[in-house]
Amino acid sequence: MSRIGKKPISIPNGLEVKIDGSSLKFKKSNNEKELDLKGHVDVKIEDGKIEFSPKGEDRQSRAYWGTYRALANNIVLGLTEGFSKQLEINGVGYRAAMKGKVLELNLGFSHPINFESPKGIEIFVDKNVVTIKGDDKQQVGQVAAEIRGFRPPEPYKGKGIKYLEEHIIRKAGKTAKK
Repeated sequence: MSRIGKKPISIPNGLEVKIDGSSLKFKKSNNEKELDLKGHVDVKIEDGKIEFSPKGEDRQSRAYWGTYRALANNIVLGLTEGFSKQLEINGVGYRAAMKGKVLELNLGFSHPINFESPKGIEIFVDKNVVTIKGDDKQQVGQVAAEIRGFRPPEPYKGKGIKYLEEHIIRKAGKTAKK
């Protein structure tokens, strides 16, 4: 049995949740999200809580049970609180700056890298820390991974872009000949 799937999701004030066929529709002010359940799980909304249960007793529906509950919880958290990731830029001459909706990165290449901010994502730069905020957990993580991919941290000096909480394991450099 799914431990995650058993937990009900409480619906916060100001958030509307509707069941529309085999999909869940979430609405808060002018922001709307939809989760297509594809008929794999049953959903009930009672007493301000969303409860999920498997459609049948087969292995596939039990597998989807916890997954769809987690996806619905991420949508609720995203619409109420939002998600954020922070990246740290380390290296001499490595810089980041916002120019409108474009993140301009100088990462030691012969040219600057311009990254267009996708719809629904906000990017802020404070010295050497880039903060990515949005209401979709998957999209925030994907944007952070794409930015980190321009110059991943290297193990000798730690230069590059890393997650703020990430720890880079350093390697020993060459030793002098005796």
